[in-house]
Amino acid sequence: MPKMKSKRSAAKRFKSTGTGRVKRSHSFSSHILTKKSSKRKRKLRKSALVANSDEKNIKRLILA
Repeated sequence: MPKMKSKRSAAKRFKSTGTGRVKRSHSFSSHILTKKSSKRKRKLRKSALVANSDEKNIKRLILA
């Protein structure tokens, strides 16, 4: 049986942390930035963790 392939679209969007959680980036940070406050844009730069309910499915996509 051949090797399992990871879903490349998911692998580019999510990274695994050292403790096994899944890291993601925020949305709404690429365009139409003039109406967003500096504080909001600064917070969007930082990464966030995936919700617990989605974590199992995403791990299957990126680690397969």
